[in-house]
Amino acid sequence: MSDHPQSIDLTLLPEDNARLANLCGQLDEHLRQIERRLGIEINNRGNHFRLIGEGAAIRAGEEVVRGLYAATESQPITPEQVHLFLQESGIELMLRQEALKELPEVVIKTRRCLIRPRGKNQQEYLHKILTHDINFGIGPAGTGKTYLAVASAVDALERDQVRRILLVRPAVEAGERLGFLPGDLAQKIDPYLRPLYDALYEMLGFERVGKLIERNVIEVAPLAYMRGRTLNESYIILDEAQNTTPEQMKMFLTRIGFGSTAVVNGDVTQIDLPRGQSSGLRQAAEILAKVEGISFTFFNASDVVRHLLVQRIVNAYDRFSESQDSE
Repeated sequence: MSDHPQSIDLTLLPEDNARLANLCGQLDEHLRQIERRLGIEINNRGNHFRLIGEGAAIRAGEEVVRGLYAATESQPITPEQVHLFLQESGIELMLRQEALKELPEVVIKTRRCLIRPRGKNQQEYLHKILTHDINFGIGPAGTGKTYLAVASAVDALERDQVRRILLVRPAVEAGERLGFLPGDLAQKIDPYLRPLYDALYEMLGFERVGKLIERNVIEVAPLAYMRGRTLNESYIILDEAQNTTPEQMKMFLTRIGFGSTAVVNGDVTQIDLPRGQSSGLRQAAEILAKVEGISFTFFNASDVVRHLLVQRIVNAYDRFSESQDSE
């Protein structure tokens, strides 16, 4: 909310105490729910309401309150219906897009290419990475999370903002058995970090990446190797973070030292942990959501920048999961 909030007054007609009680919910829980989702304040006396906050948010709030009051004529309102109304109306997306219009366009220039974010969510993600020390990118494959994180890391290294880049991944099999692969644990992890390598090669060139790895300026490490370290002036990318345990996630986040930036990426719909084991990424999203200095960007199927079929596949799996959860 800005230093000079605005307000809107509205009167709901016809005045009906039963419908107003239905709209507000028990102990005004529905109003509090709208306040949290839109970042506004709602005060009311009878059928007179005052909404306080930023201009676009309170206008959206007025639309929500009027829409829900209209719905009370034919049905009882529940918290679930308030949630669905906000989601289906697209009001929250509209507010996010309004906010993004004010963000300066972020363009990353590496030695070999110019990188621009595609779409509003990628723009927001990249802007947050450049303005926060710890960043979470959560969403399906193909949304550009890893590529943009690597681009930001390369940019920071080229401008001497950090001294090294660390590429980290939990050692969890995705249906395969790491133990049967040749080499030590770091070598076994290498194939799983291929998307990170591919992005580095595209931005810096194969030879330069090889030299930086030899000099430990770029370091590839299994998550287990992070324990006990303090990482100063580093750019750390944790990929496949949905496969961390809560203990591993806490350990990783507390390794961050002065002058460092961390980007944590994952897809909570593709967890390969043993059945019954909680995901550290899921837990972190709940515990750290309101911690100052930490950013979260949530991607969905509409942000997929791969083949159009990938977006359709993600949507199909989402619908299937929702149907399973409702059974």
